[in-house]
Amino acid sequence: MLSRVTMTVLRGFCMGAADVVPGVSGGTVALVFGIYERLLHNVGLGAKALGNIVKGDFAGFRSRFLAIQWVFLLPLAVGVLAAIGLLASVIEGLLRDRPEEMAGLFFGLVLGSIVVAWGQLTARANHLAVMLAIGLVAFVLLGFQSGPAVSPPTLAYLGAGAIAICAMILPGISGSFLLLMMGMYAAVLGAVHDRDVVDVGVFALGAVVGLALFSTALNWVLARHKDLLLAGLIGLMIGSLRVLWPWPHGVGLISEEADESISGTGLGLPESGQVALPVLLALVAFAVVVGISRVAERQTSEPSLARI
Repeated sequence: MLSRVTMTVLRGFCMGAADVVPGVSGGTVALVFGIYERLLHNVGLGAKALGNIVKGDFAGFRSRFLAIQWVFLLPLAVGVLAAIGLLASVIEGLLRDRPEEMAGLFFGLVLGSIVVAWGQLTARANHLAVMLAIGLVAFVLLGFQSGPAVSPPTLAYLGAGAIAICAMILPGISGSFLLLMMGMYAAVLGAVHDRDVVDVGVFALGAVVGLALFSTALNWVLARHKDLLLAGLIGLMIGSLRVLWPWPHGVGLISEEADESISGTGLGLPESGQVALPVLLALVAFAVVVGISRVAERQTSEPSLARI
């Protein structure tokens, strides 16, 4: 049996691997592994701790800081960073060389995640309406992208960081796609490459502020309208399937050039000989996700939110 820390690192590794792929987020994997609520709860504690610092309440900061489950968050972060460092170039190469097959694989992963999340939902008419509405909006929006911003003002990096960080805790949303849709992808990438301390720092500040505000809002909704929130998350994952449809181009690669071109939002029918392998990989991924979910459900060692 693997230790709890090792399992948490492996979960983080899977989340980081998903984050590398356009159209897939680590939040999707967290939902499948049954740690989404726990992750959101701890991120929310961190947000409140930052709020205590802003208010000058250092005693409150210390209390909330110590309440954060660092033994859970730190191994998870180690796994995420390890996956991004080890797999980014490998997955990018596969996305470039075998786009339809990779799209099929991740299409099955997200489809399985939708089924898992649906099993956690006590569905009612209003939940279905929210799910379908959000799914439709996400599907349409992911088909658009803004032209690249030329020499954006510093404040634009603040907004970009605040919005893009939402992908960390929203299943079905990719941070790189959010930046692309805002026309800020090349600008942020250029700031990192150029080591522009001001723009990168403002982007990071926006990410911290956005994560704090958004996690607080999500925790509020989770505490009062859990099924409604879950329905919305399922809708986001349904909408994200547009990016993962294997044909005609598979999962798109965001260019590092100034035109920010992407080919992964087009929809089409497969040509002869392009069906079998993507479909097979989708079925395998679907089965793996559902199987992992059932194993996670049987684990009794994971503490519940009631004991956090």
